[in-house]
Amino acid sequence: MPIPFPSKKVTREVARRELSALEAAYPHAVTALEYDSPFRLLVAVILSAQCTDARVNLTTPHLFAAYPTPRALADAPLEDVERIIKSCGFFRMKAKNITAAARAIADEYGGEVPGDREKLEALPGVGRKTASVVLSVAFEDAAFAVDTHVFRVAHRLGLTLGKTPRQVEDDVVKLVAPEKLRFAHHWLILHGREVCKAPVPLCGRCPVNEFCPSAPIVARFLRARTKTKKARG
Repeated sequence: MPIPFPSKKVTREVARRELSALEAAYPHAVTALEYDSPFRLLVAVILSAQCTDARVNLTTPHLFAAYPTPRALADAPLEDVERIIKSCGFFRMKAKNITAAARAIADEYGGEVPGDREKLEALPGVGRKTASVVLSVAFEDAAFAVDTHVFRVAHRLGLTLGKTPRQVEDDVVKLVAPEKLRFAHHWLILHGREVCKAPVPLCGRCPVNEFCPSAPIVARFLRARTKTKKARG
């Protein structure tokens, strides 16, 4: 049984204290994806779905060595792209998406990734999360991306009760100053990877433990699990 999320949101003051603690804990939080242009970041983010950033970083150098520009990737044989990115998972769908997105960028935008949300989300394989990452990282816009780490950590901290990524985004955006918004999802991502892990967080190492509504929930869960194990012998 997974650890339940808090049933109520924390107050705005507590939420801001939690976020300030995370900012202090991860002051240099940036994307782990390696890139040197908005186009290469976009491709990397598409490849990162259901895949680790580390694996993507091992794959993209080979992909861009073979197909360095949107035009080159757009014209690449699909089978070769699939071969290069196979280790990233869902490689057939991702190969179709990145080549189709590259084609649109080459044909419609002169080889430059558009810095506009509507145009980004119209590209193949680009949803709101991917567009938010590109906007916040490559274009330094005030955008907030919700991935599985952000969804989990935001709920555990009591920042949201949202059922969808967009609802979580809408709740958290209200708590973060616009000039810090492009960094905020990196705080939550790093915290989710390093401390607030699934399925069981490392509450003893948590810089937000003092304020977090999940800390007592996790403690009760662990006590109950220990009792169950003892009862089973």
